[in-house]
Amino acid sequence: MTTDQAVDSVPSTISSYLETKAGGPVEHDADLAAAGVLTSMVAMEIVVFLESTFGISIVGRDLKLDNFRTVDSMAALVTRLRENRDNA
Repeated sequence: MTTDQAVDSVPSTISSYLETKAGGPVEHDADLAAAGVLTSMVAMEIVVFLESTFGISIVGRDLKLDNFRTVDSMAALVTRLRENRDNA
């Protein structure tokens, strides 16, 4: 798998997970909070999913709604945290 494929698979992996929570397709730029998909319970489940799936820790200032509002924002968070982890 190339680096580009790994980066491309992050949003797809997140989207697949969220589709089980939403009961249908989830667009990568859809506002999950506005759509009612992102409840407080689901938000915590998403944090656990992202941490365990991608080997990252989401703490402190990264635990804000804007990082979880869309698939794209979650993918950006995962990518940033993985890069920080790999460069540490």
